Amino acid sequence: MEFSCDISFGEKANHFSFEYLKCILYILDVKDEDHLLTKKVYSKLITASHLLEDFLDFHGAKNNRQWIFYRELTAAVRHLSLAGYSQKHIFNRIGFYEFEKRDISFLHESRDTLMMIQGSLQIAAPVILEEAANLDIDIPATGYDRGFFPGIGTCEQLEYNIDDFDDLDQQQKNLSIIASDFLELIKEFEQFGFYERYTSKEIRDIVPSKINEVAIRRFEMLLHNLQSTFDSYVIHGGFFHGNRKLKQLRSHFSVVFHILQVMGRLLHFYERHLYDVSYKDVYKSVSEALTDLIDPDVLLDRSVNYCLFYAWQFLSSGKRLASDILNENIERASITVGIPKERGFHSRPSLLVAKIVQHYGGEVEMVVGENRFDASSVLDLQWAGGLIKKEEIEEVVFEGDSRALEDLKVLASVNYAEDFMGKGVPLPKELSYLR
Repeated sequence: MEFSCDISFGEKANHFSFEYLKCILYILDVKDEDHLLTKKVYSKLITASHLLEDFLDFHGAKNNRQWIFYRELTAAVRHLSLAGYSQKHIFNRIGFYEFEKRDISFLHESRDTLMMIQGSLQIAAPVILEEAANLDIDIPATGYDRGFFPGIGTCEQLEYNIDDFDDLDQQQKNLSIIASDFLELIKEFEQFGFYERYTSKEIRDIVPSKINEVAIRRFEMLLHNLQSTFDSYVIHGGFFHGNRKLKQLRSHFSVVFHILQVMGRLLHFYERHLYDVSYKDVYKSVSEALTDLIDPDVLLDRSVNYCLFYAWQFLSSGKRLASDILNENIERASITVGIPKERGFHSRPSLLVAKIVQHYGGEVEMVVGENRFDASSVLDLQWAGGLIKKEEIEEVVFEGDSRALEDLKVLASVNYAEDFMGKGVPLPKELSYLR
């Protein structure tokens, strides 16, 4: 490990602050209320603030009364810029996302959220410059010119001249996995679903106790994996021409992924820098100074009433689409198995069958003579059980998703996990997900 003592801490603080402060001057100079900062502005801020924050942390600024506020302001800029970059991406792509219904309120609220992030940076800008001056850091003479930060869009699109993935068999297998995983994710996310906006007090009651950065980042990662798998193994072109249903599917998990990116950054900033968990007066005073600049209630409102609200809306609207795509692409099969001995399809075996089918998400039907029953429905299975008992049927047929049928075959081989007295017995390891 090498350390350089040829340049003083103060000189390096000037060096690592230079591009950062030029960005801050640029933001401060934006007077047009309708002007939206571009992705390039946020990108530059992310890089410059990250380098400065790392430099300050390396030299112990978090434990120094003189430098801690400058360090915390730098961290605030970094996390707001990360959220702003993702939010600007959403705003730029709204016209490209493919949904069954266009929600104009999402467009307006996306812009409002972008303006909240931008406004917070503009409020913090003069305080950052003042704190830099207090620390004898040289303030650049001017900020960047507006032309240095153009938007990414033009009026042209490059010609679409590369065919989509053409191995249909492999595409079908991957689609069934992706759609099934997406449905499982939606089921897990239901705990956060809501339909009426929360008040500030209600939000404070659930953040961070129930809704927090750790929980949100987990779903962000899962959605990122889905998008990566889709782009690698289904359609290489991303926003492609052609199959509208597939474009809609990608739109649903892509927009939620980016929304959760924004939410994760805002929650991180709130939990780490604004939420009062410290017992030391210095940290409390710094946190209070930040809350004077960036209203925690506004930040939490956008985190929950925009990010979480629309994440759930898009996941909900994508559920039927994912089910349709799954059932169009699953490998179908048929098996004949015995019924549960002695007691037939009462509540316990019916529940286990339904759970297996729900786990994979594809359609499976139980066929009893001329009758068909939805094997994902406990009620349907119990109705079938009555018919089976009445007609003294000993075998039934399951038709549908071959993945679920393999597990149903295992379940039937152990008499649907109960003994002849109707008591439960241990499940085979292949069915451990049912426990």
